[in-house]
Amino acid sequence: MIFPLEEMCKFKGGMYEITAAASRRAYQLAKIDDEELEDYDGKVVSLAARQLFTGEVKYSIEAPKK
Repeated sequence: MIFPLEEMCKFKGGMYEITAAASRRAYQLAKIDDEELEDYDGKVVSLAARQLFTGEVKYSIEAPKK
């Protein structure tokens, strides 16, 4: 698995939130069959994690609706 360990060690946010964001991003990448997946041997979670840890893709936490 190609995983951005260096970026992960430097990450200052919550691991649960980045894990949830990576899961959602991986789902998006799999659905659209992103061309960049070829460089990652089809490993969508690795690509999603790299995009999030490097800031290429941003995420935010929404407050629950009441």
